Amino acid sequence: MTAAAYHSRDDKLTIKEICKDLKISRSTFYDWRAKGRAPLCIKLPNGDLRIRRSDYDRWLDGREDSA
Repeated sequence: MTAAAYHSRDDKLTIKEICKDLKISRSTFYDWRAKGRAPLCIKLPNGDLRIRRSDYDRWLDGREDSA
């Protein structure tokens, strides 16, 4: 994997971007987070949350349903 590909894979996503991608409300995301069901987040010094794209992709892969 090239350095550029690695950096683009580890872009940081906002909660707004995650909610838009999943078509869920912010309150649903925070409910999942409180229950330990949301992707791993990074808490910035100002309190904002970010999610590494690689963590988000891994989280999505772990939710695949074979049914």
